[in-house]
Amino acid sequence: MFKQALEAIIERTDGSIGAMIMGTDGIAVERVMSREAEEANLDVAAAELTSLVRNAQRTGADTGLGALRELVVQLEGAVVVMRQFSPDYFVLLALKPEGNYGRGRFELRKAELQLAREFAV
Repeated sequence: MFKQALEAIIERTDGSIGAMIMGTDGIAVERVMSREAEEANLDVAAAELTSLVRNAQRTGADTGLGALRELVVQLEGAVVVMRQFSPDYFVLLALKPEGNYGRGRFELRKAELQLAREFAV
């Protein structure tokens, strides 16, 4: 079920190279990656970017601005969009710099709604 959700994001978003469901502990729950993402070590990058997610969560709580919704990191070789769907999990999409960022955000929002139901305790 999770793999299908990630595959749908990849299929519908031009320029996407990988999608993952990550825990805020840095461990991937599920992933769908192209060869390009594997060569770029997207697994390692996602684990490292998890610390940014945790820091943004803490900042929102400490300042009273609320829970983290979305975090975007633009690197020279990729744009990484992370959408939190529960306090402990987020979905990550990596795109080529010329990829369709707007469509990617839309697809992540749709996935967030679907995954939040699946991960509800």
